[in-house]
Amino acid sequence: MRLDLSSSISLSEIPKQYYRPQNTYEETLLRRFENIPTNIYRTNEEAAEVLADEIAKEIRDFQEKRKYYTLALSGGVSPVIVYEMLIRKHREEGLSFRNVIVFAVFEYYPPVSENLGCMAKLRQDFLDHIDILPENIIAPDVYASQEDLVQACHDYEAKIDNLGGIRHMLLGIGSGGSIAFNSPGTHPNTYTRLVVLGHTEHNDALTIFSSHDTIPPSAISMGIATIQKAHKVTLLAWGESKADAIAKAIEGKISDASPASYLQLHRNATILLDLSASSLLTRIHHPWLVTNCIWNKQLIRRAVVNLCQITGKPILKLTNKDYTENGLGELLARYGSAYEVNIKLFNDIQHTITGWPGGKPNADDSSRPERALPYPKRVVIFSPHPDDDVISMGGTFSKLVRQGHDVHVAYQTSGNIAVGDEEVIRYVSYLRNVCRQYGMEDSPILQKAEEVRDFLMHKKVEGEPEQEDVRFMKGTIRREEARTACRHIGLAEDHIHFLDLPFYETGLIKKNPLSEADAEIVLALLREIRPHQVFVAGDLADPHGTHRVCLNAILAAIDEIKEEPWFRDDCRVWMYRGAWAEWEMDYIEMAVPMSPDELRFKRNSILKHQSQMESAPFLGDDERLFWQRAEDRNRQTASLYEKLGLASYEAIEAFVQYKPISE
Repeated sequence: MRLDLSSSISLSEIPKQYYRPQNTYEETLLRRFENIPTNIYRTNEEAAEVLADEIAKEIRDFQEKRKYYTLALSGGVSPVIVYEMLIRKHREEGLSFRNVIVFAVFEYYPPVSENLGCMAKLRQDFLDHIDILPENIIAPDVYASQEDLVQACHDYEAKIDNLGGIRHMLLGIGSGGSIAFNSPGTHPNTYTRLVVLGHTEHNDALTIFSSHDTIPPSAISMGIATIQKAHKVTLLAWGESKADAIAKAIEGKISDASPASYLQLHRNATILLDLSASSLLTRIHHPWLVTNCIWNKQLIRRAVVNLCQITGKPILKLTNKDYTENGLGELLARYGSAYEVNIKLFNDIQHTITGWPGGKPNADDSSRPERALPYPKRVVIFSPHPDDDVISMGGTFSKLVRQGHDVHVAYQTSGNIAVGDEEVIRYVSYLRNVCRQYGMEDSPILQKAEEVRDFLMHKKVEGEPEQEDVRFMKGTIRREEARTACRHIGLAEDHIHFLDLPFYETGLIKKNPLSEADAEIVLALLREIRPHQVFVAGDLADPHGTHRVCLNAILAAIDEIKEEPWFRDDCRVWMYRGAWAEWEMDYIEMAVPMSPDELRFKRNSILKHQSQMESAPFLGDDERLFWQRAEDRNRQTASLYEKLGLASYEAIEAFVQYKPISE
């Protein structure tokens, strides 16, 4: 089975000439807005392989010179794939790390436990799998008293200097443009010091800690000046979620609002990106400003929609002058006039809108995104967690049910890790009161529940895997919330499927890699139902997130059945987006409008998931609740359609069709 097909999804094929120029002249033109040397690769695997080869060569070069090689590492998510490739080189190529000295870029203070923190993550992801000497692993002294912290930070800087400085530093970038824990507002003349974590840093720390309550209030972090002293710095960024911060760091002015922009002053800094993380750089997002374009439907859409936003005009009011003054004369040469471009694009976008996401029976479907027949359709909605269905496509879900289709929903993971301990304690307390009311104090069920309650309140140790009984209770809470939401929509209970994919059930934030066992569960359901439509979460922003892993499980299953007649001839796959972002107008192929009443109905469906309201552990760096994010996103999409001169709706959910990848 092919278990990483999501990395091969290309909504719009980015011509290689935009990101891998053939010569210095082309490179200079493409990079004219970029202020840091930037290398873009099609996937994060390609980029990581290049960097791993580079680091391995440097290590071997220093071994030949009988010198230590100093490497500064971050405990973030982005470098993990590089660590995996270096581990492979150690095992398969005999690469030794005995001459390598590793410095941690930051560490949380005060420490929560030995199982949590930057160094614990580095050990788990990398250091425990290579032959590095224990004495060559150096981290800030997080056990220093508050009175001794300043001296401990000076000592850390001294250790770096005494070893000749850092030869190579690997960094990720935070959602606010931070590097290490140098958040917006950091002065460039900062060295290793204690920093107080802000809101954004707290949310970034949720990749390690289970909830905001367990995150330490501060960290010891290398400063901007420490980073600038390193002989070489490589910043890594993967996924669309990093695109905005990357564009500001590379193409924006040097500013403390984007600490990563200070790398523009570094004598030997490089940024490695996959195509998703580079998506807002000028040469990828607005290539017509730096080179001759290879025009396709998506790029024309993006260019004209961008022109509408610059001019404040709807599509049909754009003029020849608007096109020529904004670098789009190529489109006029291609189509003859602004009118020809405008009408073509207007019709293209107009035909994405449909109130019949399953196809309208007995209607001409030649210009509709979904075919009219067969009717009714068998539909499977895959939801990574037990609420993504209603958050992301609750309006479409409801329409499919109301319009008479045979709808199934499949929850891929239990979502148990996203339930707070207090939720379990509350339900156990409820169970205790019920048992006492009906004289069942000796019930073994109550005894087990009391054990779980006592464990959560008094014995739980942060960083250790969640107990199986606790996972069961948390998963049960989410199951029943999902059933309640489905009943609200009108779905029969025998059409609700809980797949409980095994990769998720670790009891920790870190999950197991996707396996064929996960994909086989999805495959069995698809073959059982034989749907005409499949809806999947197409979130590609986070290469390591649960949504991405769940998508890979589905794509692996589809890859197995794509030539089976029932699928090949009569099944379409539609991708939706999650609570944080909608598909760009470039790619939308089906737009399902909602009235004010339908949007309110969707909100009530989301509210059935009570454990995921204010107290949910993983709300992210957005203070809005999930229903608020969903509504704002859906209204923004409708507003964009209106500003382009199309019909005015209260809200819109958008979808992109997935076509199976050939061999």
